[in-house]
Amino acid sequence: MVTPTTIRTVDLRSDTVTKPTESMRSAMANAEVDDDVLGNDPTALRLEKEVAEIAGKEAAMFIPSGTMGNLISVLGGVHPRTVKNEEDGTMEIGAIEAAVRSPKGDLHHPVTKLICLENTQANCGGRCLPVEYIEKVGELAKKHGLKLHIDGARIFNASVALGVPVKTIVQAADSVSICLSKGIGAPVGSVIVGSKKFITKARWLRKTLGGGMRQIGVLCAAALVALHENVAKLEDDHKKARILAEGLNRIERLRVNVAAVETNIIYVDIPEDPKFGAEEACKSLEDVGVLVIPQATFRIRIVLHHQISDVDVEYVLSCFEKTF
Repeated sequence: MVTPTTIRTVDLRSDTVTKPTESMRSAMANAEVDDDVLGNDPTALRLEKEVAEIAGKEAAMFIPSGTMGNLISVLGGVHPRTVKNEEDGTMEIGAIEAAVRSPKGDLHHPVTKLICLENTQANCGGRCLPVEYIEKVGELAKKHGLKLHIDGARIFNASVALGVPVKTIVQAADSVSICLSKGIGAPVGSVIVGSKKFITKARWLRKTLGGGMRQIGVLCAAALVALHENVAKLEDDHKKARILAEGLNRIERLRVNVAAVETNIIYVDIPEDPKFGAEEACKSLEDVGVLVIPQATFRIRIVLHHQISDVDVEYVLSCFEKTF
């Protein structure tokens, strides 16, 4: 057992904190590159072709971030409206329909053009949206002449947890933003996928937003390694998350909804002590090398990734036990 007396650093702030592996660094150093704004970078083209095939879509485009991918997908006069997520990460179908604004409605309100989902649903603890649910939302979108966009920040986590190919999960979607720097640990970037017509327009929007980069094959090479080597590691990440969640829940003063831990995210509820909230707890844990972030006044977020070992999990448990 590794105890808090043996200081080590375990970074659980996010799955974006991973360091490029040696194979990624080698691929980046040896990447074949050209000018991507002119459409000629061969490594970028290879990545885009591969991700489009994984998602079952006609075309794809590399982008600097998932935020830009989502923005590109909703641009064109779309005014966002939010619908509350249920505990399982879904939004109630009736609530979605109630939020739809028709062109025949009040002229003072913008017209609804798009429905957006996130899979996995981060704010609900990495819950997976089932294929059947996404298909129902897709049917609702078609009924009202709307597009469906999926923020696939951790879509590979969802695929592994559900045991379903990515292309099946996103079949009902018109566009998908697939993050490469979260679950699978690439150093930079996302890819958006959709029809050829959508991606052609997206390239113009990417340039407008300042996202046109040149020799991006250096980045895409690392992303290809992440696709080929790290997707297979996600199941192990999920197992470690469940082991950690169960262990934390056994600590008397902590509460974890273990059943909600479907992928790599854990929310830990701590005692409601005004003198020792989540920020203070995170600072105490940081002093012994465990890096986590406060999610709310009395809630801590933990995110596992492929660079967390079994020994790290033991150490984190011992640190939480000592702290609480």
